[in-house]
Amino acid sequence: MPGPSHNSAELGLNEHHQNEVINYMRFARSKRGLRLKTVDSCFQDLKESRLVEETFTVDEVSEVLSGLQAVVHSEVESELINTAYTNVLLLRQLFSQAEKWYLKLQTDISELENRGLLEQVAEFEKAEFTSSNKKPIIDITKPKLVPINEVGTTELLNKEILRLQEENEKLKLRLKNIEIQATNALDEKSKLEQALQDLQLDQGNQKDFIKAQDLSDLQNTVAALKSEFQKTLNDKTENQKSLEENLATAKHDLLRVQEQLSMAEKELEKKFQQTAAYRNMKEILTKKNDQIKDLRKRLAKYESED
Repeated sequence: MPGPSHNSAELGLNEHHQNEVINYMRFARSKRGLRLKTVDSCFQDLKESRLVEETFTVDEVSEVLSGLQAVVHSEVESELINTAYTNVLLLRQLFSQAEKWYLKLQTDISELENRGLLEQVAEFEKAEFTSSNKKPIIDITKPKLVPINEVGTTELLNKEILRLQEENEKLKLRLKNIEIQATNALDEKSKLEQALQDLQLDQGNQKDFIKAQDLSDLQNTVAALKSEFQKTLNDKTENQKSLEENLATAKHDLLRVQEQLSMAEKELEKKFQQTAAYRNMKEILTKKNDQIKDLRKRLAKYESED
């Protein structure tokens, strides 16, 4: 019996997938055997029902062959259609399993007519299903897509899952830290609010104490000002009397001095008018006044001409 590694190398599959292929080939061989028996029965029925005479005409032979052709054609066509539908169902199973892992499989239709690969499959079937190498049927009730040695796309998916789990843990830790910080902030806010209330209460008590102290100081200040004002008023009254007396005396002295000054001015003016300097100055002033009058007349004349 060839070892699994040898046959696996022929198809390029691992042991699990190779067993899946063997099960499908066993199924296909069974269906193929049934259809061949059906075709054989068609010929056997023809022999038993129609070939009872020793001689046949050309038309009779043609009719018999036409009938046999129709029956065989129907059986072969039915088998080909059924095989195609069966293959579609098999692909559907594979694609459905792949989609559960978010995979997208691709097929190469041209490989289905590759003569070399077809011969390789024939050799594989021959090696697996000869009487000496016939293996027991492996019972697989519900096939599932199994990771292959943690490689390829499955490995990437596992890595992505691990990365997302790690990121999720980090986010949980970060959220926990944020919740702790928020709780601490709320506690700090409550403490500050309480401290503010206490401070406001202390300030209120302090303001009341300051107000009472200020009121007492203000009353004392008003009393002192009243006393000072009364004292000042008394002093002003006495000073006013003294000032009035001094003012009256000063007025009398002023009138006397003004009278003496007036008499002195008159005496001085009288003496000054009798001097030659006064007469010369008076004469000069008279000439100047005459010149000014003449200039005014000329200026008025020029202005009227303009």
